[in-house]
Amino acid sequence: MKRKYLAFDIETAKVLPQIVPGGDILKYRPLGITCAAVLAINKKEPQLFYSTDSSGLPSAQMRKDDLSGLVDFLSVQVENGYTILTHNGLKFDFDVLAEESGRLKDCRNLAIGHVDIMFQVVCCKGFGVGLEAAGEAIGIRKFEGVEGWKAPQLWKDGKHETVLKYVGQDCRIALEVAEKSERQHSFSWIAKSGSAVNLALPQGWQTVEDAMKLPPPNTSGMKFAPWPRSKFTKWLG
Repeated sequence: MKRKYLAFDIETAKVLPQIVPGGDILKYRPLGITCAAVLAINKKEPQLFYSTDSSGLPSAQMRKDDLSGLVDFLSVQVENGYTILTHNGLKFDFDVLAEESGRLKDCRNLAIGHVDIMFQVVCCKGFGVGLEAAGEAIGIRKFEGVEGWKAPQLWKDGKHETVLKYVGQDCRIALEVAEKSERQHSFSWIAKSGSAVNLALPQGWQTVEDAMKLPPPNTSGMKFAPWPRSKFTKWLG
């Protein structure tokens, strides 16, 4: 049965030095959340979430009550038949949302039941693939002029619209990647060498719960240590 996807992404608040690719931003927590976006497969524009101050301008970061409202919103959308879709949401977005909202149990349930492109690739290959590499393979790019690690500083500098466009574009890329991959029964990305690489998806994308049941990949030929699934799942308990 074809899923009705709802892409989800957050941006964090803590300004950090540039994180090297593969670096763990979570070691700097608590990170705070400036904003979030969701984009349903049947909608043209993302729905944006952020807190406002007394003057109506975006706050430095989202308040706990607004984050709890975001958890409620996502839960209702799941009840309405949507499947939440992320790229690395298991390890990052839902983990941070759980901490910042105080809704650990609910975020665990949402995380287990959603589709995480990154996590399934890790389960199948033993390593992850960035959203930019996946988008490049289908001809869609991330928002120009913004890198993820710069978003907190841009928000702090008052460039809220830029960050909101950035988080919304990430949702668009995830949706297009997921949909095209399912139609072709194959996920593609551009490797650092510049060549296209493919992963067969005979059964399409799977929820985190089902991806956990996949057999471990053969990583004997890898030149670096494979990524353990626990890197993504340990916060679930």
